[in-house]
Amino acid sequence: MEKVKDRNFAKKIAVAGSLLLGGLALTGCEVAPPEALSKVLDMGWPDPVTPEGEQMYNFWVWTWVAAWIIGIIMWGLFLTAIFKWNAKSQEKRGKSEFPKQLQYNVPLELVLTIIPIVIVMVLFFFTVQAQTKTTALGKDPKVTVDVTAYQWNWKFGYANVDGEFTSNGQAYDGVDTERQAKAEATKYDDENIKNPNPIHGTSTGDLSYLNFNEIETLGTTEEVPVLVLPTDRAIEFRLASGDVNHAFWVPEFLFKRDTYAHPEVNQQQRAFQIEKIDKTGAFVGRCAEMCGTYHSMMNFEVRAVTPEKFAQYIQFRIDNPEAPNSDALASIGEAPYATSTRPFVSDRHGTRDGNNTNDPNATV
Repeated sequence: MEKVKDRNFAKKIAVAGSLLLGGLALTGCEVAPPEALSKVLDMGWPDPVTPEGEQMYNFWVWTWVAAWIIGIIMWGLFLTAIFKWNAKSQEKRGKSEFPKQLQYNVPLELVLTIIPIVIVMVLFFFTVQAQTKTTALGKDPKVTVDVTAYQWNWKFGYANVDGEFTSNGQAYDGVDTERQAKAEATKYDDENIKNPNPIHGTSTGDLSYLNFNEIETLGTTEEVPVLVLPTDRAIEFRLASGDVNHAFWVPEFLFKRDTYAHPEVNQQQRAFQIEKIDKTGAFVGRCAEMCGTYHSMMNFEVRAVTPEKFAQYIQFRIDNPEAPNSDALASIGEAPYATSTRPFVSDRHGTRDGNNTNDPNATV
């Protein structure tokens, strides 16, 4: 009878082990988990709008599945030990107070050592797999955006735009050569300057690492910047900070990237790419690095529009270089100002009392 019980227990352990291995295998799977399961285990993660975000979302949910399987198995073992082998249970069976001791069971101890190592190795492998896809730079971007963060706002410039978005079919090179040359000239101090920077003569006011473009959207105290991007096209972002450390974060992308001054000197890869944005809409962007007094107000918006609308938008910006971004948005039938950053406002002047929210009943 005892052997039958032992066999049943062994079968249960085998089933639990199979569930555990299955859960671990699914952590690297790009198959979306059932929606009901996702809503419970995604821990409030936003719904992703990029393939990279989709993979990380699936990885996150399946990792929680594996974690719950491990937890249930361990709780089951704990409860079994507590109730099956306590003193009263042993006494009812006519056995001694202490169950059989297994601390010197070398095979069992090896198994209990190897299993956690395998779990960590599997999770590490799939983590690297997801990270590699997210950071890959071979996605053939059709739009390249220069992102400059500064206390406490953002500047977005279109460095390159594929010919499919221009009226003449030629790729658009948006570099502002005049301003770029001026920035390059700030790299070194003049030999006659008083108290020059002693580090190889490099100027403390060096701005040569920043990128300047003909078409730019600049955030201000009064206006949250809106970055207009096409759906269904690969996009590259090139990041830099004009002062302290910041971070570029769109929650629906499901990852953020730190933004540094002198990124190459700080051993940062300033560029990252996304395969596409899956749907149109307005997606709030934030600074995710504590950067000073008005860090919480350092918002922006990604406005994803169809490729056709984006082509009209870019052409309007090319043809009307003096027109504000709001006019360009209105010209393609889009809301001219940010709609996703409410209830927060960017106004620095009237918020010293801590009241930095809009009236939720006000119209956008």
